[in-house]
Amino acid sequence: MTTTAEATATEPPAPATDRPLLELRGVSKNFGSVHALTDVDFEVKAGEVMALVGDNGAGKSTLIKCVAGIHTADGGEILFDGQPVTIHGPKDSAKLGIEVVYQDLALCDNLDVVQNMYLGREAHDFIQRLKEPEMERRTAETMKSLAVTTIRSIRQPVATLSGGQRQSVAVARAVMWNSRLVILDEPTAALGVAQTEQVLELVARLAEQGLAVVLISHNLHDVFAVAHRITVLRLGRNIALYEREKTTQQEVVGAITAGVPTKVSGIASTLPEEAS
Repeated sequence: MTTTAEATATEPPAPATDRPLLELRGVSKNFGSVHALTDVDFEVKAGEVMALVGDNGAGKSTLIKCVAGIHTADGGEILFDGQPVTIHGPKDSAKLGIEVVYQDLALCDNLDVVQNMYLGREAHDFIQRLKEPEMERRTAETMKSLAVTTIRSIRQPVATLSGGQRQSVAVARAVMWNSRLVILDEPTAALGVAQTEQVLELVARLAEQGLAVVLISHNLHDVFAVAHRITVLRLGRNIALYEREKTTQQEVVGAITAGVPTKVSGIASTLPEEAS
């Protein structure tokens, strides 16, 4: 069983704006006869940590993959910064400033921190030589801006880093490329107490810097430590949207395990848009 840090008593600061940076309206996705998502609404604001929770098979990963361009939604609308957008692939998502940090982190153990930060995006001069000083400088600046101080050297191999340090490198890589929305898939999975606290502090700092953050997690202690709002999915449908300071873990667990969909085809919404 994964060891986790306890939720902190300090409440996250309020989001910087009321308009959603990313908004999904009535998004659906089918795989043959399987309805992975049905008429799902979702939003996250700049400067906000929005938690996305639900049991296995709730549709969390499918929803995020539609945003990331891995899957194309079969129905519904996606708006970014108030404008309708179409996302056909990961490049479209990246151009909007959306970065995803998956659970496996996608880091190369045999490369150092700088090389991982620039993997596939290396800086070259006019004769295709690597701009090593520039890459080191930008890596160091990004680490400093996120207050990542536990890594001894940005030239040490990723294989020598702890789980929390690896997660920090993956998050730093996501934010270095002018990202506006960072999606974190189970960032504290398999981490110890100290490493979990380190990662949660990093998540909070992303929101403080004005980025929109989507946190996917099964661990409600972590969710309640850093999230401003919590979206619950169950069986591919919206169940509830909670404000973190106005709900309890017990209420969220009840929604995850036995919640009633807020929208049923042909029937008016069965729950208020935002639970209190």
